[in-house]
Amino acid sequence: MLEFLRGRDVLVAGWGVSGRSLIEPLRDIGARPVVTDGGAAALAEAAGLGLDIATCTELETADWSRFALVITSPGWRPDSPVLAAAVTEGTPVWGDVEFAWWVDQARIYGPVRKWLVVTGTNGKTTTTSMVHSILRAAGIASVACGNIGLPILDALRRNPGPQVLAVELSSFQLHWAPSVRPEAGVVLNVAEDHLDWHGGLDAYAAAKSRALYGRVGVVGLDDPVAASLARRSKARRTVGFRIGVPADGELGVVDGKLLDRAFTKAAILAEVGDISPKGPAGVADALAAAALTRAIDVAPQFVREGLIEHKVGPHRAAFVREVAGVEFIDDSKATNPHAARSSILGHPQVVWIAGGQLKGASVDDLVEEIADRLVAAVLIGADSPVIAAALARHAPEVPVVEVRAGDHAGMGDAGIDGGARADAVMAQAVRAAAGLARPGDVVLLAPAAASLDMFADYTHRGRSFAAAVAALEDGDIGRHL
Repeated sequence: MLEFLRGRDVLVAGWGVSGRSLIEPLRDIGARPVVTDGGAAALAEAAGLGLDIATCTELETADWSRFALVITSPGWRPDSPVLAAAVTEGTPVWGDVEFAWWVDQARIYGPVRKWLVVTGTNGKTTTTSMVHSILRAAGIASVACGNIGLPILDALRRNPGPQVLAVELSSFQLHWAPSVRPEAGVVLNVAEDHLDWHGGLDAYAAAKSRALYGRVGVVGLDDPVAASLARRSKARRTVGFRIGVPADGELGVVDGKLLDRAFTKAAILAEVGDISPKGPAGVADALAAAALTRAIDVAPQFVREGLIEHKVGPHRAAFVREVAGVEFIDDSKATNPHAARSSILGHPQVVWIAGGQLKGASVDDLVEEIADRLVAAVLIGADSPVIAAALARHAPEVPVVEVRAGDHAGMGDAGIDGGARADAVMAQAVRAAAGLARPGDVVLLAPAAASLDMFADYTHRGRSFAAAVAALEDGDIGRHL
């Protein structure tokens, strides 16, 4: 299966987390890894570890016959010069997930595992964590890996015991992994995101649909694009989930209970009140996790136990603190309008902290839908004027405060001073939001935008929010009303 790599050079394109995870497996099967990267520092690090390296410029005129395979990091686009050259010269290009799949199938690190694959524009990490929690409750040896943080190859190599992998996969990873056939895979939802990489929504959705090529495919029926993928599912069986009464072949919610009508006639899986995070998005993720685990015959009692045990990860609708009757919630991971929508719909009265880099996404539909829940909005970041304009069009009665920092330089350019400036802006935004809130309201950081205009990443933005909330006093609540 992988014998064609033995004794041959394999080009590792990208010296990031996934690139590093390739080295030992390649050596274990007798291949010779050669690293390329667009950054001089990355290549210097690889060379310092005794690895062969090749610059992207050198590869433009390379003899490609030396390479049996190129394994690319997921972020490299198909039209990247190195990858395009490889294809032109007839050298196969795989992603690290594709390679991990074949490493597993070849039993390099023990028996073949069952893969439970989670993808979608939003909710991937929460759902993957829920799957892992349910598997633990059932006593099934498992590990959560993939886009959630632990590379699949590291999970295989360092954890020879697990029978099941809970695998979070992005659209980039799925694009480069055409052979993956999971035991069960879910597409949670599909909204506009990464369209510059894929070239359009159709290609983006097609990449997501590769989660539906295994034994059981699962789709989110409340999302029109995800639901439409059921028609092109390659899975032997496809089921759906909805936040509503399920039909036969579906999972859903009846009288506050999660109900399975897909893998049995009717089985109660959990109470809505058991689910964290609260709100429709959390319930949808729980239904998806339940579907994947029920697909491998996990009993309903363990689904419930696992969902009760699951705790939301940092910066994903995480409760931070209550101050004078006002809850402060950090959903910095809501980096696009679709994610922000799910977060806001979980609360009836919201003081919304939003803004950052919209990456061309429109917020008009979002603002129009959530307008009746907004108590006020506090805007930060490069595209705050775009969100302010949408609020003026669709929610003119909602008070809006824009907190400006002048130069929204990225952290890479701004360094420590930029980080301090970003923290100061967040502190000002949190104080403004607290001043517009009344007891019973929720101050929600759900930016609907990326963070790199001001912060190192979304985790820095979330930490900055939490630090600002920690500094509040009871007297800060409602002082602007």
